[in-house]
Amino acid sequence: MTSPAERVLFDPADMEARAFYRVLNSVVVPRPIAWVCSRSAEGVVNLAPHSFYTVACVDPPVVQFTSVGRKDSLRNVEATGEFTVSLTPEALFEQINATGTNFPAGESEAHHVGVRLEPSERVGVPRVAESPVSVECTLHSTVRLGDSTVVFGRVLAITAWASAVRDGRPRIEALRPLARLGGNEWSTIGQVKEIARIPYTQWTDDPSIGEQLRGE
Repeated sequence: MTSPAERVLFDPADMEARAFYRVLNSVVVPRPIAWVCSRSAEGVVNLAPHSFYTVACVDPPVVQFTSVGRKDSLRNVEATGEFTVSLTPEALFEQINATGTNFPAGESEAHHVGVRLEPSERVGVPRVAESPVSVECTLHSTVRLGDSTVVFGRVLAITAWASAVRDGRPRIEALRPLARLGGNEWSTIGQVKEIARIPYTQWTDDPSIGEQLRGE
């Protein structure tokens, strides 16, 4: 076994909050992006990328995204109770980034950056027409944590391009999603590796599995 490499300590108690945030963003990677479409009480559509996004619950199906500060997405979802999350495809890289611009609340990001929207199936908020997958949600709940709010959305439907579905599920090679890294860095899916989990019975029946993993 080689000895551990020297480490640099980042202590949030000793650092300015934004400085530690930059470090945290650089190690929680890659992060999927929720391209959240919402509508204000006045009917103005907002489209914004949120890179704190994941599945929150399986049954019932719930997804979550985090609004750092009180962004338009959060205010709109609280006002109308609906939103969609469109997958961020590699082909729309520049448009996705541009929807993160702090346009005034009364202006549509989709219009400014040339992203075409289309009606959803179950909610009154549109989805991105050129995104291969869209998740349609109603507001389940929110949780306030310091300067941020976690938004939980009950999933009413997922729609996917037929060309992206194989063997009953959307396939990664057809989706080509972007992910966020640290700073201004983004990533594509790169090499996809596939491996099955090892059942415990197989582990105990074949000691060589553990030996190989331990490098013995």
